[in-house]
Amino acid sequence: MAVEGGMKCVKFLLYVLLLAFCACAVGLIAVGVGAQLVLSQTIIQGATPGSLLPVVIIAVGVFLFLVAFVGCCGACKENYCLMITFAIFLSLIMLVEVAAAIAGYVFRDKVMSEFNNNFRQQMENYPKNNHTASILDRMQADFKCCGAANYTDWEKIPSMSKNRVPDSCCINVTVGCGINFNEKAIHKEGCVEKIGGWLRKNVLVVAAAALGIAF
Repeated sequence: MAVEGGMKCVKFLLYVLLLAFCACAVGLIAVGVGAQLVLSQTIIQGATPGSLLPVVIIAVGVFLFLVAFVGCCGACKENYCLMITFAIFLSLIMLVEVAAAIAGYVFRDKVMSEFNNNFRQQMENYPKNNHTASILDRMQADFKCCGAANYTDWEKIPSMSKNRVPDSCCINVTVGCGINFNEKAIHKEGCVEKIGGWLRKNVLVVAAAALGIAF
């Protein structure tokens, strides 16, 4: 009876662990998709560290979900082969997370540099391309930011008249609010640092949780 009760306790703890795995997997996939949507709008297409980072995050999330599914099947059926596979996958997760942590540390400045350069390039196209304008307007409105480093970056765009920023920079967006603007009425912080901070915060939180569960 004691052995049977102990096994039930072990199975219950395993289910809790698997549930946490699923939560981390869904979190990583969500962050990866969000990062892909943000970066794909500003980073030029190609296999660069910046463009590959969201793909790696999504892949790790899918892999975590697969591990949780295998572990759940093995625990439910008490299948030896499935549990061995689950243990092997856990070992692979550790290797993947260590590799991802190293890659993230190595490429962190590269990703931000790419994002900064291409955001500024998209700013150059703002007056010429309605699609680019709508993307930048949405990003500035969503993240409550203006320009790359700050709102003064818009003064360097030749096609933009002086004392003017896009209406999406305004705290209360109305048509023409960016013309002859009042500094108190616009967002002064740059989008590169703000969006970069959002990415770092979300990736680090989910990655730290996944790493803790893996240990």
